[in-house]
Amino acid sequence: MRGPHNILRVIRTGATFERTGAMTVALAAFDAPPLVRAALRILAWPFRWLGYAGDPTMPPVTRALTALGPAYIKFGQILSTRPDVVGEDLALQLMVLQDKLPPFPKAEARLAVERELERPVDELFSEFSEPVAAASIAQVHHARLARTGEEVAVKVLRPGIERAFRRDIDAFYFLARIVEVLSPNSRRLRPMEVIRHFEGVVMGELDLRLEAASAGEFAANTAGDEGFVVPPVHWDLSGRRVMTLGWAEGTGMGDLAAIDAAGHDRRVLAERVLQLFLRHALRDGFFHGDMHQGNLKVAKGGDIVAYDFGIMGRIDEYTRRVYAEIIIGFIRKDYARVAEVHFEAGYVPADRDVDEFARALRAVGEPIFGMDASRISMGRLLSYLFEVTERFGMETRTELILLQRTMVVVEGVARSLDPHINIWQAARPVVEGYIREFFGPKALLRDLRRTALVLARFGPRLPHLAEAALIRQSLPPAPPQRPSRAGPLLWIATGAAATLVGVLAAGLL
Repeated sequence: MRGPHNILRVIRTGATFERTGAMTVALAAFDAPPLVRAALRILAWPFRWLGYAGDPTMPPVTRALTALGPAYIKFGQILSTRPDVVGEDLALQLMVLQDKLPPFPKAEARLAVERELERPVDELFSEFSEPVAAASIAQVHHARLARTGEEVAVKVLRPGIERAFRRDIDAFYFLARIVEVLSPNSRRLRPMEVIRHFEGVVMGELDLRLEAASAGEFAANTAGDEGFVVPPVHWDLSGRRVMTLGWAEGTGMGDLAAIDAAGHDRRVLAERVLQLFLRHALRDGFFHGDMHQGNLKVAKGGDIVAYDFGIMGRIDEYTRRVYAEIIIGFIRKDYARVAEVHFEAGYVPADRDVDEFARALRAVGEPIFGMDASRISMGRLLSYLFEVTERFGMETRTELILLQRTMVVVEGVARSLDPHINIWQAARPVVEGYIREFFGPKALLRDLRRTALVLARFGPRLPHLAEAALIRQSLPPAPPQRPSRAGPLLWIATGAAATLVGVLAAGLL
């Protein structure tokens, strides 16, 4: 399906932004130069009639994203946590994408529950409310168990959501291919692999059995974390399209006025959110990958309650150690060690100059320390980091995409609670605690023991594996294959799309 027909989807994205008025708002939020604004408006205007009208009661950007589909809504959810990037007004508008989208009828939800659980709703639940939250993929109903009276949350997938997501992801693949063809320098960022990774994450989110399993594992890992709660899973009332969890009572993390009225200390909450994320990522290697305000509540006692476990991240132990060394290196301003870690992990090609890379890292890190967080321009910092990575030939690490994205989201949540939070000072105790636990004599002995167990398990096979490797090396190299030529349709599609990339860039900004 990733063919030229997706050009229409590309055009429609820009046209929808122009028709809904989102083009002007988005360009202003990102402070685009006047010449760029005029050029993009001129390119998009002839295609305006192809755009979706959307819901006129919504703000322009929210209206455009909801009209374009679930994948675009996911993008808007991320931007809603970054007022320092898109501005306070636009971030506030985008917050409705987190859990306040138009719901589908309660009757359809009841029918989905009965089909999935193969029992009447009235037999399972003594109460089953209208939707209390609706997001891009599913909606939630407040219910009460008929057998015990316990309050629960019943999550039900939107009808036809699988097909809608496949359509959007198909268009993203087409866009990634166009970017690779038109901008060879972008290939080091591996846009096709980035979309492939995103597809895997999203398709996993569309099976609520996997989300229930993630919730159970996450609850087990965090059972001892003070100030953090994960609702329990009701496995007998969960399936592929329906999931039932314990009810999470509390104030939404995005409702700052209600948090203040309840007497919670927002500075403490901001620090706790950041530290919990780092603890889960470093200690467990398993973290909540969608920690925006719509998925977090503050309980009466001040505990943070997390829910919506459709997107979870997992990183191996070696990557965790590399990540921790990089963070602690920045905290201690040891840029030489940070540079060495990048080279040791293979993140930077070995033929580059490690001292030059350390100097570039110092230029990134120094402006952060001692500065009030509200004065840091994340947009400028990310722009400079991109220049550094391009200069040193770093490639996108697909296994770290979700970790990096979630770190940005969590930082945005923390700053919404406390605009003056010092990210590095809040992270330091968690990272240093991990360093003490996993870097030292005890960690070395643990690694040696684990290595010995692996060698003992595979010991009988080692001679055969070594012999097979030697045989492969002794074989003559295979003749080089002739590169295939791109078909005429691809080149026609690429040429046509070249004039529309500007419009799409505005639409996906």
